[in-house]
Amino acid sequence: MRCSRLMCIFIMFCMSTDAVLPQPPTITHQSPKDYIIDPRENIVIHCEAKGKPHPSFSWTRNGMHFDMDKDPKVLMKPHSGTLVMDISGGERAEAYEGVYQCSAHNELGTAVSSSIVLRQSRSPLWSKERISPIIAQKGQSLILHCRPPAGLPPPIIFWMDNNFQRLPQSRRVSQALNGDLYFSNVQLEDSRSNYICYARFPHTQTIQQKQPISVRVLDMDSLNDTMADYFNDTDLFSDKPVDERAPVFMVPSESVSSKMVLRGEILEMECIADGLPTPAISWVKRNSEIPSGRASFLSFDKTLRITDVSEADAGEYRCIANNRHGSVHHTIRVTVNAAPYWISAPRNLVLAPKEMGIITCRAAGHPKPSIHWLMNGLPIENPSRSVEGDTLIFSEVQTGSSAVYQCNASNQYGYLLSNAFVSVLAEPPRVLTPPNIVYQVIMNKPMLLECVTFGSPVPTITWFKDSRSSMLEGNAYVFHENGTLEIDMSQPSNSGKYTCVARNNLGISENHVYLEVKEPTRILRPPEYREVQRNRDVVFECKAKHDPSLVPTMTWLKDDGELPDDERFRVDSDSLTITDVTESDAGTYTCIMNTTLDQDSASAQLTVVEQPGAPTDLELTDPGARSIQLTWTPGEEHNSPIKKFLIQYEDALHQSGVWHNLTEVPGTKTTAHLKLSPYVHYSFRVLALNDVGFSHPSMPSHQYRTSPAAPDENPTEVKGHGTEHNNLVITWKPLMPLQANGPGLQYKVMWRQQGIEKDWTSVSVANVSKFVVSGTPTFVPYEVMVQALNDYGLGPKPGAVIGYSGEDFPSAAPGDVRVLVLNSTLAEVRWSPVSPESVRGRLQGYKVHYQRERSLHRHNSHHSKQSTEIFSPNKTSGKLPDLLPYSVYSLRVTAFNGRGEGPSSVPQRFETPEGVPGVPSFFKVSALDLDSLTLEWGPPHERNGRLTGYTFKYQIDSKNDLGLLEELDLPSNQSSFTLHNLPHSTRYKFYISARTQRGVGPTLTEEAVTVLDRGTTLFRVPASEETTPPVTPAFGNVSSSMSEDGALISWEYWGPEKHLYVEYIIDNSDEDWHKEKVNGSQFHVLKGLKKGLAYKVRVVAQGHDDQAVHHSEELLVKVSAMVSPQVDIATQGWFIGLMSAIALLILILLIICFIKRNKGGKYPVKEKEDAHGDPEIQPMKEDDITFGEYSDEDRKPLKGSRTPSSGTVKRDGSDDSLVDYGDSGDTQFNEDGSFIGQYSGRSDRDVTHDSSEPPSPVNAMNSFV
Repeated sequence: MRCSRLMCIFIMFCMSTDAVLPQPPTITHQSPKDYIIDPRENIVIHCEAKGKPHPSFSWTRNGMHFDMDKDPKVLMKPHSGTLVMDISGGERAEAYEGVYQCSAHNELGTAVSSSIVLRQSRSPLWSKERISPIIAQKGQSLILHCRPPAGLPPPIIFWMDNNFQRLPQSRRVSQALNGDLYFSNVQLEDSRSNYICYARFPHTQTIQQKQPISVRVLDMDSLNDTMADYFNDTDLFSDKPVDERAPVFMVPSESVSSKMVLRGEILEMECIADGLPTPAISWVKRNSEIPSGRASFLSFDKTLRITDVSEADAGEYRCIANNRHGSVHHTIRVTVNAAPYWISAPRNLVLAPKEMGIITCRAAGHPKPSIHWLMNGLPIENPSRSVEGDTLIFSEVQTGSSAVYQCNASNQYGYLLSNAFVSVLAEPPRVLTPPNIVYQVIMNKPMLLECVTFGSPVPTITWFKDSRSSMLEGNAYVFHENGTLEIDMSQPSNSGKYTCVARNNLGISENHVYLEVKEPTRILRPPEYREVQRNRDVVFECKAKHDPSLVPTMTWLKDDGELPDDERFRVDSDSLTITDVTESDAGTYTCIMNTTLDQDSASAQLTVVEQPGAPTDLELTDPGARSIQLTWTPGEEHNSPIKKFLIQYEDALHQSGVWHNLTEVPGTKTTAHLKLSPYVHYSFRVLALNDVGFSHPSMPSHQYRTSPAAPDENPTEVKGHGTEHNNLVITWKPLMPLQANGPGLQYKVMWRQQGIEKDWTSVSVANVSKFVVSGTPTFVPYEVMVQALNDYGLGPKPGAVIGYSGEDFPSAAPGDVRVLVLNSTLAEVRWSPVSPESVRGRLQGYKVHYQRERSLHRHNSHHSKQSTEIFSPNKTSGKLPDLLPYSVYSLRVTAFNGRGEGPSSVPQRFETPEGVPGVPSFFKVSALDLDSLTLEWGPPHERNGRLTGYTFKYQIDSKNDLGLLEELDLPSNQSSFTLHNLPHSTRYKFYISARTQRGVGPTLTEEAVTVLDRGTTLFRVPASEETTPPVTPAFGNVSSSMSEDGALISWEYWGPEKHLYVEYIIDNSDEDWHKEKVNGSQFHVLKGLKKGLAYKVRVVAQGHDDQAVHHSEELLVKVSAMVSPQVDIATQGWFIGLMSAIALLILILLIICFIKRNKGGKYPVKEKEDAHGDPEIQPMKEDDITFGEYSDEDRKPLKGSRTPSSGTVKRDGSDDSLVDYGDSGDTQFNEDGSFIGQYSGRSDRDVTHDSSEPPSPVNAMNSFV
């Protein structure tokens, strides 16, 4: 029930941090009414309350004040009413059992809790008893009693063996609600010595067990042998075995029983029946249905359980037990009573002074509960308050009359107790809604603007928009009692500032809030249904629009749950992509576009399809001589229905491992009647087909062999024809192995000459498909037959076909050959037919072979290739087309048959008259100066007669139109012509054609432009007005060069066309030209050319119609082959380092030499040089051991050193050489590069050196390089 406006606001106000209003106590938490405690733990009885000022607490026990100070073991928690009873010192918990009630007090009143009945849990021990073994006859019913000790709360019962394994239960053996174990009929497997009943006490978490029960089940055959072992002189069993019997209820024992249950509790009813065979139990409710949502059938349908019982569950329930011998039923009458329950619990009330109010306490139950009122826990004794049944009425309340009232509703099944306070306040209005809140709403959605106020008396609320000039009113707004302003359908015009004003007789308060109306979020392109094959990719699109000021988030769900954590699922801004789809990906995918205010969603189904599963369980039935029945089980359809099944067979006898298609059946069938052939070892398999494709084949069936038989059919496509003039070749299409029907397949070939021979000549052959009959007459008809046979007989009688023996070449040529020339390019030839006897076969026609021998013009004498025209056999004339004019032709005529051509007729010659000439062989234009153009041309290659001259025409070719056409007649011996006084920068168009007496030939066209500042003209030769191919135009300075990037092509071009292209093709190839566009420059780089190849390159200018207007001459560009990169040794680091080390070594040697020279004493080289003058002309003495003179021999270089090409080493006076310090032969170095030994004065003149001149430092360096 909704609280009153003032009360709800009062509660909210009191919950705020700055609220200082007094509040009577309110119980917020208490222990349950029936409170069972664990005696091993301290006792805690909860009682929590709130109020202002904070309440104090007191307790009663068994209706008397409970003085906690008298018992040091009882404590009350600080700022709380919760009691804690410390029994850890061994105190007995049962000493604290009783009925407790808590009271919370402050200056405004007293709130009391419900009565709390405190009891300790109990788990008593099982009473000791001796249980005798139980002997049961097979088929009898049996009850094993548990009878657990009474506990608080009652224990949970279950049966196990001594290994703590639960005993198996079934329709025959089950546990009743009271814990007993019932056997509808015992069987031999029920024999065991360890039936143990266990009781688990939930509060103490202890388990106790009953003494084991031993059960032995005997059947009648062994009973007499074992009775003495257990009982003497007993008459427990009859002599007969237990017969099958109709059901009889073991529980309940009577036919009708009754049961009472309280509203809201659980109703459990059970029926257990004796019977053999075991009865089945079912339940019905009279005149009603058993509630399916709250009802369940337990213990193998023996127990009916209904939760949350209501009055509608009262009535008659019937349980029915039946087996094949009969049935029995039991009626349970259920009545539903109710402990008191709230219809309207009393609610707190806030009143202003002098106001009136009521508190209502409405409760229901069966029987109807009685209502009792208390104030602060005491009877009401105040004239301003009156009680009328379940209503408490207040009138003319005064300040200071606040109190807490208790309502008690009770009947024989329980009670309800509720507290409600009445607070009398006088407060000016306060707006509790925070100021300047910005509300956002989606357009066309309702909006609630809150104005939560508090005041006593209750303030009145008024609303204003944008300003305080006018109060909001009208149907567009709804004003709620609690002050909330509702806008039913928000529109952009509703955006703005809103002010709520609260007034009562004590004051006024106001607050401002703001409203923003946003555009709705909408999915514009929802995801669509997708059907995809397994291992493919699928994309779901989801495009949406939203208010620009809102931040959207796109979320995807699968089957209303999160997407799988799988990298195959990729979510983009407006799509979901699933790669490598699997079967588990099938489902419903939902895209949700969320903003902070609204959302929109759309869903689509994903169906994953694949080839069907392979059929299984192939079975062959109904075998026959030539038929059998095949059945199978279809595999999984994988979301695509099976359209058909394909049945294949393997013939293990003739073609093992090769499968052939046998037949197809619709996808709705799983059986096929197969027609078989004899002498085949069949194995069958089945394939299923759906929209995705064929399944894998099934496993092959077991092999089925058919018996052999004579052939059912003969070879087909039987033909007879000759390959020589004296033979007949008989051919046929052999039978397939499946058609042989048995072993020893052969073919009986039969033939006879039609109309001449009566008897057939025959021969039997095997493993062939033709037979050659030799010695036949030329081209005569034969009747031919081929019959199949095997070890089991002949095939059906074959039909005869007509064939002819071989043909021979015709023996005669056509006669009376005549030629009639019709025009310069067409002639007609006529002949007489050959006689039928000379054909010697089937005449297929006539061939006219003709050839141009020469042209009548002296400049054209080459021969052309021979041509042939073929005419049908009934023709005696024909035309020879496409002849060249002014030529000499020869022809001959032959007859031909299937063997070939016969002899030729006598050759005939004829001449063709003149025709119009061909196109001139070339036509070009060149410029001699700025105002003249020279035109040159060549005579036609095909003159077709005697040339009589040339017709020359020209005109100005402007962009808009053509100028006046000028025409000149030029003689046949002229091949050039110059036009003078032409205007500058003008385009001309020229036409030239040759002519004979028969007329003018095709025209060759040329264009040229006179240029102001250079002597080069731009020209082209387009296709002639008839069939003349284009002539290559000229570009200026077209060239090529190779660079690292490719081939650089450059050119000069002055034409008006702006579309230039560079075309290239591999030299001597048949492929098409490749084309690359030029971007406004006069050079272009061709990249990606293959190494080692040559390319033809040209530059092309195109007009607006994409036709080539001009193109340059072709260049041949050769791309060098790929070579291994050459390493320059002079740039290698190791080499530079080595040379540096050698130079440093030589420098050190030179320094040492200078030092030695200065310190030599008796070897003053300089003085020697000064004394002897020029050392080059002073011979050195043999016995002179000092460095004195130089000989030519000393100037020879060291062996292995490098000598200049001149053969000498240039030296001047400033060079210091190792020659100055010793002979080359004795000069040695240490490892560090120093000299070895002293300077030696001897000269080994007797020793001859190939290269004895010591090198200078420069030469020394050269020797190492």
